[in-house]
Amino acid sequence: MRKWIFSFFKNLHIFIINKMSNKQEFNVQTDSFQSISILEKNGIAPSDIKKLQESGFHTVQSVAMAKKKKLIEIRGISETKAEKILSEAAKFVPLGFCSAKGCYKTRQEIVRLTTGSRDLDKILEGGIETGSLTEVFGEFRTGKTQLCHQIAVTCQLPFSQGGGEGRAMYIDTEGTFRPERIVSIAQRFGLNSSDVLDNIAFARAYNTDHQIELIAMAGQMMVEQKFAVCIVDSSTSLFRTDYVGRGELASRQQLLGQFLKALNNLCDEFGIAVLITNQVVACVDGGSSFQADPKKPVGGHVLAHASQTRLYFRKGRGINRFCRIFDSPNLPSSECSFSISESGIGDAVD
Repeated sequence: MRKWIFSFFKNLHIFIINKMSNKQEFNVQTDSFQSISILEKNGIAPSDIKKLQESGFHTVQSVAMAKKKKLIEIRGISETKAEKILSEAAKFVPLGFCSAKGCYKTRQEIVRLTTGSRDLDKILEGGIETGSLTEVFGEFRTGKTQLCHQIAVTCQLPFSQGGGEGRAMYIDTEGTFRPERIVSIAQRFGLNSSDVLDNIAFARAYNTDHQIELIAMAGQMMVEQKFAVCIVDSSTSLFRTDYVGRGELASRQQLLGQFLKALNNLCDEFGIAVLITNQVVACVDGGSSFQADPKKPVGGHVLAHASQTRLYFRKGRGINRFCRIFDSPNLPSSECSFSISESGIGDAVD
């Protein structure tokens, strides 16, 4: 069944790419990643490269960062071949040390995707950061899905307007994606709604296996077209329904960890922003019943460690919502308010 799903959606994504290629073009940033096909010049057989591609390896970076054990699991790749492939891939990808100054310079060039709210952009120092994974969690009706729709549009804006000049990949696990919202938001930013819709690669995930297969397909699509963001709304919903009870908790967390690792790999390989939403649960054990806000995000430590930036959304009065930086390696703890209207996320209203 899993192989059938992969085959079906592989053909579907080829159709999507062909449709998208007839619309507004975004040049692929060849300096940010290198196609796996260049390994052929270093003595790797075309048949072995094809096997790697069929297993989800589409860039030299993805091969260089892979474990030897993972390559050996591919049918037809022996331990000797795996060592040769890793050795040649390492010649193209810097895997050693660099100076902190060089790292600092690289981070100064990071693109941030505007949220559409000045206050929200301010606490995020410009918007949703590319090259890292941002998690937004909160209860229902707090604006998580609205932010996903907004970023799917703003990522297509020019750099000068807070965009990423790239396409959006949108994986919906809860059936909440609404193209009508995309049209309204696109009109607000003065974009052609038809082109904006064409530049969003959308997929509905129906189970956790399917969700992971879609991420495996994402790498091939990103080699062929320029994407600025990958959105998963929500990242944990299907894991909660497919794995029920404490007896399956270990399996759920292990698979969730693999899914999040795949998302982080996309960040490293293609420099895209990854935006995921997460649900919350009421904390009824191990805490005081007098807690001001007893809700906590789903996913436990596995998700907490995988996300670079965690944002907590909560309800406000009327159309206003609040965002608090729950965790970040570089952003200070702060909070702001924003609003949700027909034209998307904007500044808070009095």
